[in-house]
Amino acid sequence: MNKVLVAFAVTIAAATAATAAEKTITLAVENMYCAACPSIVKGSLEAIPGVAKVAVSYKDKTATIVYDDAKADVSQLTSATTKAGYPSAPKG
Repeated sequence: MNKVLVAFAVTIAAATAATAAEKTITLAVENMYCAACPSIVKGSLEAIPGVAKVAVSYKDKTATIVYDDAKADVSQLTSATTKAGYPSAPKG
C-alpha cells in the first residue's frame, strides 16, 4: 500500500511540475522619470512569489520579468508596479 501512495505522490508532483512553466514578459512602465525609479519597480516585482528575474530599463521604460506561471500571473505583475506608483501593461 505504501508503494502505491509513493507512486501516486510522485505522479502528482511530476504533473504539477509539468504544468508550471517559466515565462518571460516585458511590461511598458509609466512614470519612470529618474535614475531611482527602476530600483523601485524592480523591488516591487521581485516581491511577488514566483518571480525569478527582473531587468528594468530606465531608457526604454520597460521591465522584463521571468516568472513561474504557476505562482504568478500578469495581473499580479502589473498590479505590483501600479501600487508602487508605476502603472504598467504588457508591451506589444
